[in-house]
Amino acid sequence: MQDRTRNLGDLWSGLALAALGTYIIVQALQWDYVTPEGPGPGFFPLWYGIAMLALSAALVVSELRRRSARATAINWTPVGRALSTWLALAASVALLKPLGFLVSFALLTYFIVAVMYRRPLKTAALVAAASAAGFFLVFRVALDVSLPVGVLGF
Repeated sequence: MQDRTRNLGDLWSGLALAALGTYIIVQALQWDYVTPEGPGPGFFPLWYGIAMLALSAALVVSELRRRSARATAINWTPVGRALSTWLALAASVALLKPLGFLVSFALLTYFIVAVMYRRPLKTAALVAAASAAGFFLVFRVALDVSLPVGVLGF
């Protein structure tokens, strides 16, 4: 059972990494590859994306070659939990501009602790607030790096 789960993980991880590698390549092609001073800002991301795409393709191909002819049943509970985490991450990224980093990160942390780890709501709120405060202290106070702010000002 674990071998089948690992193989499905290899397939989906490979596809996700292929999508990410393609995105990195597309973005890197919009930057200068070479400048008069040497490699431009698009040089390393382009090759990183190419390497990621090639290795993810190898992962997917190796999984498809190993796949047995018999059908395997998919346990949708863990798949649904993983997809809901991805959805929460996407929502957090979408809320980054209107709410700011600290609030969107706190909401993401709250969701993961309360829903994914099934902890009490009070515990989830404390972890979310402490994590956001930790990011604020490290980046804004210690490193003097501003985090994206939203309409609420933080």
